[in-house]
Amino acid sequence: MSNPSIRAAALAAAATCAFALISSAHAQDSAPADAAGASSAQLGEIVVTAERRSENLQKVPISVGVISGAGLRDFQAGGDDTLLSLSGRVPSLYVESTTGRIFPRFYIRGLGNIDFYLGASQPVSIIQDDVVLEHVVLKSNPAFDIQQVEVLRGPQGSLFGRNTTAGIIKFDTMKPTQDFEGRASATYGSYNTVNIDAGVGGPIIADKLAFRVSALYQHRDNWVDNTYTGTSLDGTRTNRKDALGGFDERDVRLQFLLTPTDNLSILASGHARDYAGTSTIFYRQSIVKGTNAVPADFDRSKVALDEGDGNPQHYWTYGGSLNVANDFGGVKLTSITAYETSHGYSRGDTDGGAASDYPVGGAPNGYGESQGRLRSLGQLTEEVRLASDNDGRLKWQVGGIYFDSRDHTEFDQRAYFLNGALHNPNNWVLLHDVNTSWGIFGQASYKLTDRLTITGGVRETNDTKKTRLLKTANSIANVSTYKGRTYVRLSDTKPSWDVSALYEITPNVSLYGRIARGFRGPTIQGRSAVFNSDFTTANSETNTSYEGGIKSSFFDNRLRLNVTGFTYVVKDIQLNGNDENGNGVLFNADKAKAYGMEAEAEVRPVRNLTLTAGLSLLHTEIDDKNVYAQVCALNGVVVCTVENPTVKVGSNVFAQINGNPLPNAPKYNVDLTARYDLPIGPGKAFVATDWNIQGYTSYVAYKAKEFSSSGNFEGGLKVGYQLKDYELAVFARNITNEKNLKGVIDNYMAGVYNDPRIIGVSLSAKLR
Repeated sequence: MSNPSIRAAALAAAATCAFALISSAHAQDSAPADAAGASSAQLGEIVVTAERRSENLQKVPISVGVISGAGLRDFQAGGDDTLLSLSGRVPSLYVESTTGRIFPRFYIRGLGNIDFYLGASQPVSIIQDDVVLEHVVLKSNPAFDIQQVEVLRGPQGSLFGRNTTAGIIKFDTMKPTQDFEGRASATYGSYNTVNIDAGVGGPIIADKLAFRVSALYQHRDNWVDNTYTGTSLDGTRTNRKDALGGFDERDVRLQFLLTPTDNLSILASGHARDYAGTSTIFYRQSIVKGTNAVPADFDRSKVALDEGDGNPQHYWTYGGSLNVANDFGGVKLTSITAYETSHGYSRGDTDGGAASDYPVGGAPNGYGESQGRLRSLGQLTEEVRLASDNDGRLKWQVGGIYFDSRDHTEFDQRAYFLNGALHNPNNWVLLHDVNTSWGIFGQASYKLTDRLTITGGVRETNDTKKTRLLKTANSIANVSTYKGRTYVRLSDTKPSWDVSALYEITPNVSLYGRIARGFRGPTIQGRSAVFNSDFTTANSETNTSYEGGIKSSFFDNRLRLNVTGFTYVVKDIQLNGNDENGNGVLFNADKAKAYGMEAEAEVRPVRNLTLTAGLSLLHTEIDDKNVYAQVCALNGVVVCTVENPTVKVGSNVFAQINGNPLPNAPKYNVDLTARYDLPIGPGKAFVATDWNIQGYTSYVAYKAKEFSSSGNFEGGLKVGYQLKDYELAVFARNITNEKNLKGVIDNYMAGVYNDPRIIGVSLSAKLR
C-alpha cells in the first residue's frame, strides 16, 4: 500500500459512506412522502435473464450480482482492461491476470484456476450474448457497448454453457432496435490514455430490419522505463525510457436484427479484435522476504529487464453468431450457432529482472523468458432450446448444446531467443488440443401457490479433451530427449442439477433456498513438454452447493437489500502448482470446503442521492492431508518464508497445503458507491465516487508471509455536469495511487501490481 495516512483516510471515508447508507435507510422509516417526486425517488427495477427468461432480480432464486453498462463504463474510464475492472465490483467476484490482457482469470466464491497455460480450464464460464467463450483467449474478449453484466454465483450447469462449478459471468450487449439511437463515451487521461466506447443503430427497413454497430478503442503510451544497462543475451534494447506498459485495443461489432414476422426473429452478429500491447510486467525483488508489505521505495514506472524484447503481446480475434427464435404461440424455439477464431502471441521476461543483478557464487542467478503463441483456434458451438413462453404457473425449457474447440499452441523457451552460440532454434514445442462436449438439459418452474415457486433443473454433460504433442523441445543438434507421453485423451460424463424454492412473505420480501451441483471435466496440462517433462492431468471435479437468502425492498422501493449465505464442497478439486522448473502442473486434491455470505444494498434516501454497498465474506479451505505444493525455490534455495510443514524431495522443497485457503479467494470484499446530483440551470451537476476494499488474499496454494495481501483498496472519483443527453466530467481512477500486489512469480520474489493513478476528462452523449 502507499502512504499510510492516505490509506487510513480513504478507509475512514469508505466506512463513513457505509454508515451513511445504513443511517439513511433507517431514516426513511419516518421520512415524509414526496408525492410530486415519488417516482424519481424510487429505485428502478432490475431485470435479469439468469434463468434464460426476463425476470425481476428480486424474484429469481439465485444469487445474482448486476453491473449496469453505465456503471461498467465508469470503472473503465481510465483505460482499464474491460474485464479486470470487474474485480470486486460485485460480492464474491475476483479477477486477475499474470499474462496481460489476453488471459484474465476469474474467481467466484474463491473458485478459479491460477494456471497460466494457454489451454487451461476454468471453473467460471463466460457467456457473451448467449455464446459460451471457453478458451482463455476468447474469455479476454473486451466488454463494450454493454447493456448489463450479470454474475451468477454458484454452480449453473443446468442451463448455461458447457458446465461450471463456480458460476457464470454473463455479458449482454446493446441490441439493434427499430428506434434510431446511439451512445458514446470518450475519455482522455494520464499517459496519453484514450478510451472510446460507442454504439449506434436503428431501422434499415421499418419493422423488418435493424442494425447496430459498436466499437471500442483504447490506447496508452508506454510509461515504464527499462533501467537495465548491461548486455542483453537476446538483443533486447535496454536502458530505454518509456519502454513498456502501453497498449492499443481496437474492437468492432456489427449486428443485424431481422423480424420478417411477428413471431420470428433472426439476430446475426459479427465481431473483430486487434490488440497489441505489453504483457504482464513482473517486478523482481519487489517483494521483501519476511513481509507482504510493498517496499516504500517501489516504483511501478521502472523495471530492469535484460530480456523479453519489451514483453510484446499481439492477438487477433474474430467471431460471429446467429440467434434464431420462433414463437409458435406459447412455445418458443431458439437456435444459437456461433464460431470464434483467434491467433497471436505473448512474450515476456518472466523473471522480472536481470539475472546478472542477482548473482549466486559470482554467477548470474535465475534467467527466465518464454513465449506462448496461439497459432490457430476454432470454437464452434450450437445450442437449441425449446421453452414455454407464457405467464402461467408452469414455465419450462429443454434443450441441448454441442461444443467443439480445436487449437494449435506453441511454447517457445529462452534458448530459442538467445543470440550466438547459445541460440537453440529447436527449443520450442507444438501442441494440438481438441475439446468436445455435449449436453442435454431441462428445467421447470411451477408456482405452487401465489407465494411459493419451486424450480428444478437437470443436465447430462460429456466433456472430452485430447492433447497431442506434435513437436518436442530438442537440443541444438535437433536431438529429442523427451520421454513422456505424446498423446493423452480424457473423457467423463456426469449429471449436474439444481433445485430451488422462492417464498414471497410479502410482495416486497422473499426468501429463497437453492441446492446445486456443478461439474467440471478433466483437464490436461501439456506445456510441461517444453521442459521435457511428461503431461500432467487432473480428473473431473464436482461442486455441491447450498445457499439461502432474502431479497427485499423497503420504504416505497427506496431501499433494495439482498443477502445470501452459502456453503459448498468441491470433491476432487483441480489445483495447480509448480514442478522443479517452475512450470505449472495439475493435480487433484480430495476436496475443498467453503462458506460465506454476500450482501448487496442500494438506497435512495432523497431524490438526488444514490448509495450502494456490497459485501462478501468468505472462508475457503483445502482438505487433503496428502497434497503438497512446491514452494518458492530458486536453484535449490528457498527464497521466501514458508509457514506450512515442508518435505524435501531430491533438491526440491514441498509444503503441505492441507487447511490452506484457496488462492485468490479474498476473505472479504467491500464495494461502495455514491452519487449526488444537484440541479443547476437546465441540467445538473453531479459528484460520484466508488471504493473497493479487499481482505486477506493468498496468491499461492501454500502459506508464505510474502505472497499475500490484506487491505488492498482503490477509489475513483467523477465530477461533472449533465445537460439532457450530454455529460462532461473530470475523473480520477486509483485516486490515491495505491500500489496493490495482485499476483506473484514466487521463485523470483517478483510481484504483479495494479495500474497507476489516471486523471482525465470524459465526454459522453446519447443520440435518439
